[in-house]
Amino acid sequence: MEIEKYIAERASAVNKALPLHISRLKDAQPRLAEAMTYSLAAGGKRLRPVLMGAAYEIFGGKASDILPAACALEMVHTYSLVHDDLPAMDDDDLRRGRPTSHKVYGEALAILAGDALLTDAFTVLLTSRYPARVTKPALVKAASVLSSRAGAKGMVSGQAADLQAEGYLDGRLTPARRRSGLELLSYIHLHKTADLITAAVEMGAALADAPDKDFRALSSFGREIGLCFQVADDILDVVGDKKKLGKSGSDARNRKLTFASLLGVDEARLKAAELLSRALSRLSAVNGRAVPKRALAEIAGFVLRREN
Repeated sequence: MEIEKYIAERASAVNKALPLHISRLKDAQPRLAEAMTYSLAAGGKRLRPVLMGAAYEIFGGKASDILPAACALEMVHTYSLVHDDLPAMDDDDLRRGRPTSHKVYGEALAILAGDALLTDAFTVLLTSRYPARVTKPALVKAASVLSSRAGAKGMVSGQAADLQAEGYLDGRLTPARRRSGLELLSYIHLHKTADLITAAVEMGAALADAPDKDFRALSSFGREIGLCFQVADDILDVVGDKKKLGKSGSDARNRKLTFASLLGVDEARLKAAELLSRALSRLSAVNGRAVPKRALAEIAGFVLRREN
Protein backbone atom coordinates (compact mmCIF):
# COMPACT_ATOMS: atom_id res chain seq x y z
CA MET A 1 0.00 0.00 0.00
CA GLU A 2 1.32 3.45 -0.97
CA ILE A 3 0.28 5.09 2.26
CA GLU A 4 1.08 8.67 1.27
CA LYS A 5 -1.09 8.27 -1.84
CA TYR A 6 -3.81 6.67 0.28
CA ILE A 7 -3.73 9.61 2.73
CA ALA A 8 -3.72 12.17 -0.09
CA GLU A 9 -6.75 10.59 -1.80
CA ARG A 10 -8.76 10.44 1.41
CA ALA A 11 -7.69 13.97 2.34
CA SER A 12 -8.82 15.25 -1.06
CA ALA A 13 -12.38 14.08 -0.41
CA VAL A 14 -12.39 15.93 2.92
CA ASN A 15 -10.92 19.07 1.34
CA LYS A 16 -13.71 19.14 -1.26
CA ALA A 17 -16.46 18.62 1.30
CA LEU A 18 -15.36 21.08 4.00
CA PRO A 19 -16.19 24.38 2.22
CA LEU A 20 -19.55 22.95 1.17
CA HIS A 21 -20.54 22.47 4.79
CA ILE A 22 -19.64 26.09 5.58
CA SER A 23 -21.60 27.33 2.56
CA ARG A 24 -24.69 25.50 3.87
CA LEU A 25 -24.68 27.65 7.01
CA LYS A 26 -27.00 30.07 5.21
CA ASP A 27 -27.35 32.71 7.91
CA ALA A 28 -23.64 32.93 8.75
CA GLN A 29 -22.21 36.46 8.63
CA PRO A 30 -20.19 36.59 5.37
CA ARG A 31 -16.87 37.74 6.82
CA LEU A 32 -17.13 35.10 9.56
CA ALA A 33 -17.84 32.37 7.00
CA GLU A 34 -14.88 33.61 4.97
CA ALA A 35 -12.57 33.37 7.99
CA MET A 36 -13.82 29.86 8.76
CA THR A 37 -13.23 28.76 5.18
CA TYR A 38 -9.80 30.39 5.09
CA SER A 39 -8.50 28.26 7.94
CA LEU A 40 -10.18 25.08 6.69
CA ALA A 41 -8.68 25.64 3.23
CA ALA A 42 -5.12 25.73 4.58
CA GLY A 43 -4.96 22.01 3.84
CA GLY A 44 -2.77 19.65 5.79
CA LYS A 45 -2.60 15.88 5.81
CA ARG A 46 -6.09 15.48 7.32
CA LEU A 47 -4.80 12.52 9.31
CA ARG A 48 -7.69 12.56 11.77
CA PRO A 49 -10.45 12.20 9.15
CA VAL A 50 -8.35 9.59 7.33
CA LEU A 51 -7.94 7.61 10.54
CA MET A 52 -11.68 7.83 11.18
CA GLY A 53 -12.50 6.47 7.74
CA ALA A 54 -10.07 3.56 8.05
CA ALA A 55 -11.37 2.65 11.52
CA TYR A 56 -14.93 2.69 10.18
CA GLU A 57 -14.02 0.49 7.21
CA ILE A 58 -12.59 -2.23 9.46
CA PHE A 59 -16.19 -3.09 10.35
CA GLY A 60 -17.70 -2.73 6.87
CA GLY A 61 -18.91 0.12 4.71
CA LYS A 62 -16.91 2.83 3.00
CA ALA A 63 -15.22 5.94 4.37
CA SER A 64 -17.46 8.03 2.12
CA ASP A 65 -20.43 6.89 4.27
CA ILE A 66 -19.20 9.07 7.13
CA LEU A 67 -17.62 11.98 5.27
CA PRO A 68 -19.72 14.59 7.15
CA ALA A 69 -18.50 13.18 10.48
CA ALA A 70 -14.91 13.29 9.21
CA CYS A 71 -15.42 16.95 8.26
CA ALA A 72 -16.88 17.67 11.68
CA LEU A 73 -13.77 16.28 13.34
CA GLU A 74 -11.54 18.38 11.09
CA MET A 75 -13.57 21.47 11.94
CA VAL A 76 -12.85 20.88 15.64
CA HIS A 77 -9.17 20.32 14.89
CA THR A 78 -9.01 23.50 12.81
CA TYR A 79 -10.69 25.55 15.54
CA SER A 80 -8.01 24.35 17.95
CA LEU A 81 -5.26 25.49 15.57
CA VAL A 82 -6.84 28.91 15.04
CA HIS A 83 -6.98 29.50 18.79
CA ASP A 84 -3.56 27.93 19.41
CA ASP A 85 -1.96 30.43 17.02
CA LEU A 86 -3.38 33.49 18.79
CA PRO A 87 -1.02 35.98 20.48
CA ALA A 88 -2.35 34.96 23.91
CA MET A 89 -1.45 31.34 23.14
CA ASP A 90 1.51 30.38 20.91
CA ASP A 91 1.59 33.68 18.98
CA ASP A 92 2.38 32.12 15.60
CA ASP A 93 2.45 34.01 12.30
CA LEU A 94 2.31 30.98 10.00
CA ARG A 95 0.15 27.89 9.81
CA ARG A 96 0.69 25.39 7.00
CA GLY A 97 2.78 27.95 5.12
CA ARG A 98 0.13 30.70 5.20
CA PRO A 99 -0.49 33.65 7.51
CA THR A 100 -2.47 32.55 10.54
CA SER A 101 -6.11 33.54 10.88
CA HIS A 102 -5.54 36.43 13.28
CA LYS A 103 -2.88 37.88 10.95
CA VAL A 104 -5.45 38.04 8.13
CA TYR A 105 -8.71 38.73 9.96
CA GLY A 106 -7.62 40.21 13.29
CA GLU A 107 -7.72 38.59 16.70
CA ALA A 108 -11.42 39.15 17.43
CA LEU A 109 -12.71 37.55 14.22
CA ALA A 110 -10.18 34.71 14.48
CA ILE A 111 -11.56 33.91 17.94
CA LEU A 112 -15.12 33.98 16.61
CA ALA A 113 -14.19 31.84 13.60
CA GLY A 114 -12.74 29.26 15.97
CA ASP A 115 -15.88 29.41 18.12
CA ALA A 116 -18.08 28.86 15.07
CA LEU A 117 -15.96 25.98 13.74
CA LEU A 118 -16.26 24.20 17.07
CA THR A 119 -19.98 24.77 17.49
CA ASP A 120 -21.01 24.03 13.92
CA ALA A 121 -18.91 20.87 13.84
CA PHE A 122 -21.78 19.34 15.82
CA THR A 123 -24.32 20.80 13.38
CA VAL A 124 -22.49 19.05 10.55
CA LEU A 125 -22.05 15.82 12.49
CA LEU A 126 -25.66 15.49 13.66
CA THR A 127 -27.75 17.00 10.84
CA SER A 128 -26.02 15.64 7.73
CA ARG A 129 -27.31 12.71 5.69
CA TYR A 130 -25.79 9.26 6.14
CA PRO A 131 -26.60 5.82 4.71
CA ALA A 132 -28.99 3.65 6.71
CA ARG A 133 -26.16 1.60 8.24
CA VAL A 134 -25.16 4.69 10.28
CA THR A 135 -27.79 4.72 13.00
CA LYS A 136 -28.91 7.59 15.23
CA PRO A 137 -27.54 5.90 18.38
CA ALA A 138 -24.19 5.56 16.61
CA LEU A 139 -24.22 9.28 15.74
CA VAL A 140 -25.02 10.19 19.33
CA LYS A 141 -22.13 8.03 20.55
CA ALA A 142 -19.78 9.66 18.02
CA ALA A 143 -20.90 13.12 19.16
CA SER A 144 -20.31 12.12 22.78
CA VAL A 145 -16.80 10.94 21.91
CA LEU A 146 -15.99 14.18 20.11
CA SER A 147 -17.31 16.49 22.81
CA SER A 148 -15.54 14.56 25.58
CA ARG A 149 -12.20 14.29 23.77
CA ALA A 150 -12.24 17.96 22.71
CA GLY A 151 -13.47 19.51 25.95
CA ALA A 152 -12.26 20.16 29.49
CA LYS A 153 -11.53 16.46 30.09
CA GLY A 154 -9.50 16.34 26.90
CA MET A 155 -7.82 18.65 24.42
CA VAL A 156 -8.62 21.95 26.14
CA SER A 157 -7.04 20.81 29.41
CA GLY A 158 -3.97 19.76 27.47
CA GLN A 159 -3.76 23.24 25.97
CA ALA A 160 -4.17 24.81 29.42
CA ALA A 161 -1.39 22.64 30.86
CA ASP A 162 0.82 23.51 27.88
CA LEU A 163 0.41 27.21 28.64
CA GLN A 164 1.18 26.63 32.30
CA ALA A 165 4.38 24.79 31.35
CA GLU A 166 5.87 27.75 29.46
CA GLY A 167 9.17 28.69 31.03
CA TYR A 168 9.49 25.33 32.78
CA LEU A 169 13.01 24.98 31.41
CA ASP A 170 14.16 28.36 32.76
CA GLY A 171 15.24 26.82 36.05
CA ARG A 172 18.02 24.29 36.59
CA LEU A 173 16.94 20.88 35.30
CA THR A 174 17.63 18.66 38.30
CA PRO A 175 16.75 14.92 38.15
CA ALA A 176 13.63 15.54 40.24
CA ARG A 177 12.57 18.44 38.03
CA ARG A 178 13.16 16.31 34.95
CA ARG A 179 10.93 13.54 36.35
CA SER A 180 8.13 15.96 37.21
CA GLY A 181 8.55 17.54 33.78
CA LEU A 182 8.07 14.17 32.11
CA GLU A 183 4.86 13.61 34.07
CA LEU A 184 3.53 17.02 33.10
CA LEU A 185 4.61 16.54 29.50
CA SER A 186 2.87 13.17 29.25
CA TYR A 187 -0.35 14.82 30.47
CA ILE A 188 0.00 17.64 27.93
CA HIS A 189 0.64 15.33 24.99
CA LEU A 190 -2.08 12.89 26.01
CA HIS A 191 -4.73 15.59 26.04
CA LYS A 192 -3.56 18.35 23.71
CA THR A 193 -2.80 16.02 20.80
CA ALA A 194 -3.57 12.37 21.48
CA ASP A 195 -7.17 12.89 22.60
CA LEU A 196 -8.33 14.21 19.23
CA ILE A 197 -6.44 11.48 17.35
CA THR A 198 -8.01 8.92 19.68
CA ALA A 199 -11.38 10.51 18.95
CA ALA A 200 -10.83 9.85 15.24
CA VAL A 201 -10.61 6.08 15.57
CA GLU A 202 -13.20 5.95 18.35
CA MET A 203 -15.70 7.87 16.21
CA GLY A 204 -15.04 5.57 13.25
CA ALA A 205 -15.65 2.55 15.44
CA ALA A 206 -18.74 4.12 17.04
CA LEU A 207 -20.30 4.98 13.68
CA ALA A 208 -19.75 1.38 12.54
CA ASP A 209 -21.31 0.06 15.77
CA ALA A 210 -18.13 -1.89 16.50
CA PRO A 211 -18.05 -4.42 19.35
CA ASP A 212 -16.93 -2.98 22.68
CA LYS A 213 -13.73 -5.05 22.71
CA ASP A 214 -12.66 -3.69 19.33
CA PHE A 215 -13.67 -0.15 20.28
CA ARG A 216 -11.41 -0.34 23.33
CA ALA A 217 -8.49 -1.77 21.34
CA LEU A 218 -8.80 0.97 18.72
CA SER A 219 -9.00 3.57 21.47
CA SER A 220 -5.69 2.30 22.89
CA PHE A 221 -4.19 2.31 19.39
CA GLY A 222 -5.28 5.92 18.90
CA ARG A 223 -3.80 6.96 22.22
CA GLU A 224 -0.39 5.52 21.39
CA ILE A 225 -0.16 6.95 17.89
CA GLY A 226 -1.45 10.28 19.17
CA LEU A 227 1.40 10.41 21.64
CA CYS A 228 3.82 9.25 18.94
CA PHE A 229 2.57 12.03 16.65
CA GLN A 230 3.33 14.70 19.23
CA VAL A 231 6.76 13.33 20.14
CA ALA A 232 7.59 13.32 16.41
CA ASP A 233 6.30 16.90 16.25
CA ASP A 234 8.58 17.87 19.14
CA ILE A 235 11.54 16.46 17.23
CA LEU A 236 10.57 18.21 14.00
CA ASP A 237 10.33 21.52 15.84
CA VAL A 238 14.05 21.18 16.54
CA VAL A 239 15.47 19.43 13.46
CA GLY A 240 12.76 19.82 10.81
CA ASP A 241 12.86 22.00 7.72
CA LYS A 242 10.76 25.06 8.63
CA LYS A 243 9.70 25.50 4.97
CA LYS A 244 8.34 21.96 4.88
CA LEU A 245 6.72 22.40 8.28
CA GLY A 246 4.94 25.56 7.13
CA LYS A 247 5.20 27.12 10.59
CA SER A 248 7.77 29.10 12.50
CA GLY A 249 8.43 26.64 15.33
CA SER A 250 7.40 28.56 18.43
CA ASP A 251 8.19 25.85 21.00
CA ALA A 252 11.83 26.87 21.45
CA ARG A 253 10.96 30.58 21.43
CA ASN A 254 8.33 30.07 24.14
CA ARG A 255 10.60 27.75 26.14
CA LYS A 256 7.93 25.06 25.85
CA LEU A 257 8.26 21.73 27.57
CA THR A 258 8.77 19.08 24.87
CA PHE A 259 10.35 15.63 24.73
CA ALA A 260 13.13 17.06 22.56
CA SER A 261 13.88 19.88 25.01
CA LEU A 262 13.63 17.63 28.07
CA LEU A 263 15.32 14.46 26.85
CA GLY A 264 17.21 15.47 23.74
CA VAL A 265 16.42 14.47 20.16
CA ASP A 266 17.97 10.98 20.25
CA GLU A 267 16.11 9.87 23.35
CA ALA A 268 12.90 11.43 22.03
CA ARG A 269 13.26 9.31 18.89
CA LEU A 270 13.55 6.18 21.00
CA LYS A 271 10.39 7.20 22.87
CA ALA A 272 8.49 7.69 19.59
CA ALA A 273 9.59 4.27 18.31
CA GLU A 274 8.42 2.66 21.56
CA LEU A 275 5.01 4.32 21.22
CA LEU A 276 4.68 3.12 17.63
CA SER A 277 5.45 -0.45 18.68
CA ARG A 278 2.79 -0.29 21.39
CA ALA A 279 0.26 1.15 18.96
CA LEU A 280 0.76 -1.71 16.52
CA SER A 281 0.37 -4.21 19.33
CA ARG A 282 -2.99 -2.66 20.29
CA LEU A 283 -4.13 -2.70 16.66
CA SER A 284 -3.35 -6.40 16.31
CA ALA A 285 -6.10 -7.13 18.87
CA VAL A 286 -8.81 -5.61 16.63
CA ASN A 287 -10.98 -8.03 14.66
CA GLY A 288 -12.17 -6.94 11.23
CA ARG A 289 -11.20 -6.37 7.63
CA ALA A 290 -7.49 -6.73 6.89
CA VAL A 291 -6.99 -3.93 4.34
CA PRO A 292 -8.16 -1.00 6.52
CA LYS A 293 -6.27 -2.50 9.47
CA ARG A 294 -3.13 -2.47 7.36
CA ALA A 295 -3.87 1.13 6.38
CA LEU A 296 -4.03 2.10 10.06
CA ALA A 297 -0.73 0.35 10.71
CA GLU A 298 0.94 2.14 7.81
CA ILE A 299 -0.49 5.49 8.85
CA ALA A 300 1.04 4.90 12.28
CA GLY A 301 4.42 4.35 10.65
CA PHE A 302 3.96 7.47 8.55
CA VAL A 303 3.27 9.49 11.70
CA LEU A 304 6.75 8.67 12.95
CA ARG A 305 8.73 9.22 9.74
CA ARG A 306 6.90 12.29 8.38
CA GLU A 307 8.78 15.51 7.58
CA ASN A 308 5.96 17.98 8.29
